Amino acid sequence: MLENITFTMIKPKALNNGYMGAIISKIIEGGFNIKALKLTRLTKKQAMEFYAVHKERPFYKGLTDFMSSGPIVAAVLKKDNAVKAYRDFIGTTNPAQATEGSIRALYGTDIEANAVHGSDSNENAIIESSFFFAKREWV
Repeated sequence: MLENITFTMIKPKALNNGYMGAIISKIIEGGFNIKALKLTRLTKKQAMEFYAVHKERPFYKGLTDFMSSGPIVAAVLKKDNAVKAYRDFIGTTNPAQATEGSIRALYGTDIEANAVHGSDSNENAIIESSFFFAKREWV
């Protein structure tokens, strides 16, 4: 059953640009069931913890600065084969190369500000969901 969940965040720039409602609507139209949802804000320390897997990468500081620069929307989504389905649905990391009509193509502005985060594995979907929500909120 847990392979049927994934985690997403609507990133600060997409929220700042007023895309929250449109992105949530698109997610629902894509057949994803929202199991948990919250508007929150990451501290720099929390952003560093969440993205710790990237700490050796050159974009880590910029990413964590960006992700702690404003509010985000965190959500747990449910659908058959959710991780793959959502990653296909949102498009590639670079909005300029994302499939036409995908969330990142529609609402992303660049690789760093690509509108949404999506879990890259079933294991990370559970870890990331648990970072923001108590299990009772999404299981």
